[in-house]
Amino acid sequence: NKIASASGQAPPVTLPSGEELTQGAPQVVSGRLGGKQTYLDAYTASLDTTFLIAGVLALVAAALCAVLIRKADIESAAAVSAEQMAQAVRARVEQASVFIATAAVADWRPAASATEKIKKDGSGAAPALTFVENTDILAVVAASARARSGALFCVGFAAESHDLLAHAQAKRERKGVPLLVGNIGPATFGKDDNALLLVDAQGSQALPRAGKLHLARQLVANVAARLSSSLKNHP
Repeated sequence: NKIASASGQAPPVTLPSGEELTQGAPQVVSGRLGGKQTYLDAYTASLDTTFLIAGVLALVAAALCAVLIRKADIESAAAVSAEQMAQAVRARVEQASVFIATAAVADWRPAASATEKIKKDGSGAAPALTFVENTDILAVVAASARARSGALFCVGFAAESHDLLAHAQAKRERKGVPLLVGNIGPATFGKDDNALLLVDAQGSQALPRAGKLHLARQLVANVAARLSSSLKNHP
């Protein structure tokens, strides 16, 4: 248990995960994400107090999630919409010492959900949809008093298509988190390998392409080392 051995105790870890999702029932607008890396991160942490908040999953990731949760005895909750995920995070994060925000939560949701199927009328005109902004879960948690005091260590994720370092640096500063983990999304979605870029205030560290379980172990060990250093500096 990397985090427990580094800090002397097992801090609660909360990991929201899943697809970009905005719910407009009965239809759904969604991005393309798999979720494998998240569940391997959770499994690698393997803490009695790890709590996984899972969004909508690809079939392979859903099966992986079920297996790992049973094997590692990870507590979890499901969230269908971005707002449900925000509520689930708020309910758990006050007891957490580490918050790893792997979910790519949709930025927007429909202002109103349809109660019936939106049918074509033969005109060829697209339906008019009005959107409102979803809660920025990571930014809200990172701005909390516990996060600002150092009692809660926040890790953000960025899935980009290009200029990874520049976008990851900008997102880390915008979200106000000590560590941002970036990757090129189209190069890893649905695959078993990945390459990560860890970005903090001092610079960046590349984790070369490898299996996602191997990368999860490297990431958890890195977070554990940061927690250990923080405890030494603030006993």
